[in-house]
Amino acid sequence: PCFLKDWELHVHFKIHGAGKKNLHGDGLALWYTQERLTPGPVFGSKDNFHGLAIFLDTYPNDEATERVFPYISAMVNNGSLTYDHSKDGRWTELAGCTADLRNQNHDTFLAIRYSRGRLTVMTDVEDKNEWKNCIDIAGVRLPTGYYFGASAGTGDLSDNHDIISMKLFQLMVDHSPEDENIDWTKVEPSVSLFKSPKDNVDDPTGNFRSGPLTGWKVFLLLLCALLGIIVCAVVGAVVFQKRQERNKRFY
Repeated sequence: PCFLKDWELHVHFKIHGAGKKNLHGDGLALWYTQERLTPGPVFGSKDNFHGLAIFLDTYPNDEATERVFPYISAMVNNGSLTYDHSKDGRWTELAGCTADLRNQNHDTFLAIRYSRGRLTVMTDVEDKNEWKNCIDIAGVRLPTGYYFGASAGTGDLSDNHDIISMKLFQLMVDHSPEDENIDWTKVEPSVSLFKSPKDNVDDPTGNFRSGPLTGWKVFLLLLCALLGIIVCAVVGAVVFQKRQERNKRFY
C-alpha cells in the first residue's frame, strides 16, 4: 500500500487493436483503492469501491452522448456509488476530457497527481513530450494506505490494453499543523463539490456543463426579473414626480 500523502503516478500505456470505429472497447482503468484489485464489472474491477478511479473509456455505451471518445474521466467513491456503464459513468463523473489515445504509433502517457487535496490528471498522447491538462479538481480527500492498480475490460468486443510501466513519485509538500495531526489512514474518500456530478450534461468539447434549468430555478429567475421591473418602475415614478414639481416652480 501507499502511505504517501502527496504523490504523482506516471503511467506508460498503449491501447490498440484492429477494430475500427466502434468495433472495439471498452477501455482501461487506473485505481487507488482500499482493497487489492478484485475482478468485477467496472473495466474489469469491482464496483462500489473505496478510493479513486481514472477511466480511459474507448467505447460509447450511451448512443445519445455528444462527447467524443476516447474519453478520460475521474471518480471518487466511498463505497456508496455505482458506476453506470450504460451512461459511461456520467452520473458519478467529477470531470473529464477527450484524448486521442488509441492506436497511436508513438508512446502514450498519463500522469495522476494528488497533492494538498487537489487531483490533477494530465496526458502526453500527441508525441510532443509535454503534459496537457485534462482534469483539475480541488477539495478531494484520499486516505493513505490504499493500493494502486490497473484493469481493463472488453465486453463483447476486443482490444489490447498494455501497461508498459507505472512509476510513483513522492511530492515534497508542506502541510498545516492540522493536516499533520490527521490520521490519514482513516480518512473517508470524498470530494467537496459546488454541484452534484448528477447535474453533468455532455459537452462536445469533452467537459461537462450544468444541466437544464429546473422548475425552481425558472421561478427564481422570473421572480428576480419581476423585482427588477418593479424597482425600475418605482425609480421612474420618483424621477417623474420630481420633474413635475420642478416644472411647477416656473408657472
